[in-house]
Amino acid sequence: MYAPERQQEILRLAQEQGRVDVPTLAEDFGVTQETIRRDLSALDRAGLLHRVHGGALPAGALHLEPGLAERDSTAATEKERIARAALALLPSEGSVILDAGTTVSRLAGLLPADCTLTVVTNALPVAARLADRPGLTLHLVGGRLRHRTQAAVDAWALRDLADVHADVAVVATNGFSAEGGLSTPDLAEAAVKRAMLTGARRVVLVADSSKYGARHFARFGSLDQVDVLVTDTGLTDEQAAEIENHGPEVIRA
Repeated sequence: MYAPERQQEILRLAQEQGRVDVPTLAEDFGVTQETIRRDLSALDRAGLLHRVHGGALPAGALHLEPGLAERDSTAATEKERIARAALALLPSEGSVILDAGTTVSRLAGLLPADCTLTVVTNALPVAARLADRPGLTLHLVGGRLRHRTQAAVDAWALRDLADVHADVAVVATNGFSAEGGLSTPDLAEAAVKRAMLTGARRVVLVADSSKYGARHFARFGSLDQVDVLVTDTGLTDEQAAEIENHGPEVIRA
């Protein structure tokens, strides 16, 4: 089947089912997940589909942000590898900002029991994983709690982060690309992520490869603000080279 024929069939399935996902499409068409991601990106650029995490919605469909449980179960193996690779980028001592996000939460769970870092986070799941670490200094950012992501946002959170100058910030994103930058569905969460990018000397972006090319409503940064992108092997050599041309080192775990 040629790419245009496959894309036409993907569009038909999305319209009939209300949503399509990358693993199912790859299995149904007998192609790689990366091929399906390229198909979805092409349909998104044409305005026929809306890319979302792990798949796509028909154009005109309500762009719903998935909840924590759905996001945590999506690309779980890749997220675990990404978290382990990102762990090696943290300092042995000093201060770290940990963003909200399921991959970042996995990273928090991997911190050694004798860790002595100072950690700043706006995410309740991250704080819960670290609350019983006696050697770690934990600062929980305040603010309005977004129930969908369990992250603190709005003015209080921004005021807290304005006083922070950390060694490393580990930031998550719902979408990333050279052209579209870093984006997330919610404006309030985007503002907090933007503050994290400027509140650390070194920025580590953690994002599985299904988020490459996805664009969401609220842009919060660009790739040249990132020092290292940690992703999975689903990102192609060509895509990795494009990203590195814009500044970040790319690690594919």
